[in-house]
Amino acid sequence: MLQGSAQTKFSKVLRGAIFLAIVGTAGCSDSEVGDVSLGVFTTKDIKIDALVDPIVTGVTCHISSIEADLDFSDPSDSAIACRQTGPITAEMLENIDKSPSGDVIFRKSKSIFFKNMKLRRIYDEESKTLMYLSYSTKETSGSYKHSLSTVPLWETAAFNN
Repeated sequence: MLQGSAQTKFSKVLRGAIFLAIVGTAGCSDSEVGDVSLGVFTTKDIKIDALVDPIVTGVTCHISSIEADLDFSDPSDSAIACRQTGPITAEMLENIDKSPSGDVIFRKSKSIFFKNMKLRRIYDEESKTLMYLSYSTKETSGSYKHSLSTVPLWETAAFNN
């Protein structure tokens, strides 16, 4: 068992290691395409991730969210814009989840306390539109933050099926 100053020294080293682990992994993302500082006197940045739908590969979504490098949890706010960036075929649509809750196609940790930002694809059969919902899985200030973007399939190879 550690005593007195050895225990204090160990505690400081442990806290430092945890801090470096958190800061060292903050902002690390293969999909990050933009990073905008919110000012000199803040540790918060707007990060922009680009995600190609893994099944409907003709759709790319850009998701912006706040990252606070020195906080244990990032704000839940996010924005999303999805567009057709390539062909969308009937075969692609055959392979997606068509249930009302759709599929989670992207997940990003926003906290060391199990808070995640998720991107879910939902198919609206009646209007032949893909909906992409970005949301936080942890309640913040009594409000669930979310953002929605849609990709209509009009004039794609998948529209008539």
